Amino acid sequence: MGKKKTEIDEINFDELKPDEKLKYEIAEELGLMDKVLKDGWKSLSAKDTGRIGGIMTKRKKEMKKEGLNQQL
Repeated sequence: MGKKKTEIDEINFDELKPDEKLKYEIAEELGLMDKVLKDGWKSLSAKDTGRIGGIMTKRKKEMKKEGLNQQL
């Protein structure tokens, strides 16, 4: 058996889509990044993933609103 590949081995932050970057950024802010990097996203509780999803939605709405305001 080979060494189990960790999530950190597979992450290239420069190549992530904007949504994925935002998800990692929020996980870092919530203090969950170490757990995600060590054990993957599946290791988070439903409560934690819900918090991340809720914050992502809120920030996307804010960014969209700011974009519309800048166009006016």
